[in-house]
Amino acid sequence: MKIKLSTGKEVDINDDAVKILNEYVRTQMTLEELAKNLGLSGWEEAYELIKQVPAWIMWTPLPILKKMISSGS
Repeated sequence: MKIKLSTGKEVDINDDAVKILNEYVRTQMTLEELAKNLGLSGWEEAYELIKQVPAWIMWTPLPILKKMISSGS
């Protein structure tokens, strides 16, 4: 899955990104830290990404998400 931001940047929602997003929703990670961890230019891009990524992806732990995807659910 790819998310296209208004800046033209595309963010690939891969295993690494899901791990970072899982940490973001479960901790006090700031948007600035999220941007840095995902290679975004700043909190504005991170905020835009958060608005576009389905919440269930951010809240589902990676092992469960992988199992859901592999079983076709």
